[in-house]
Amino acid sequence: MSSDREDRLYPTRPMVGVGAVIWNGAQVLLERRGQPPSQGTWSLPGGLIEVGETAEAAVRREVGEECDIDVAVGPVLGLFEPMQRDPDDRVRYHFVVIDFLAYYQAGDLHSGDDAAEVRWVDPKDLSHYALSPAIKAMIERALALVQAT
Repeated sequence: MSSDREDRLYPTRPMVGVGAVIWNGAQVLLERRGQPPSQGTWSLPGGLIEVGETAEAAVRREVGEECDIDVAVGPVLGLFEPMQRDPDDRVRYHFVVIDFLAYYQAGDLHSGDDAAEVRWVDPKDLSHYALSPAIKAMIERALALVQAT
């Protein structure tokens, strides 16, 4: 029997997940990934949706597992479709990630589960983190929504 991690490698179909742009006052939460395929990179908390679980419930569960905090889940910000190919051009990883806006509710932030590190960051300091263009775009979209309310 294969593990969940093994099923992600060379999948037969895309894996569906969620991510969260989480605000706490004027700061956004960043996570350094602790597992492949993006191990060591800064990103947003999130993970795969489990069978029978809604996307919103998956956001709350994943954030709790990775960051030990509770969040209120807001609207969908967009879709992120990371794919990685091997040297033979075979699809090594393929995810479809639904990113949500979320707001910190409670808990003491610390890394757990798949996160190597988590931290609250002022948006003006995001240039200090090597974020992918897609992650930057989601954070900018979330910031625009937060500032509009």
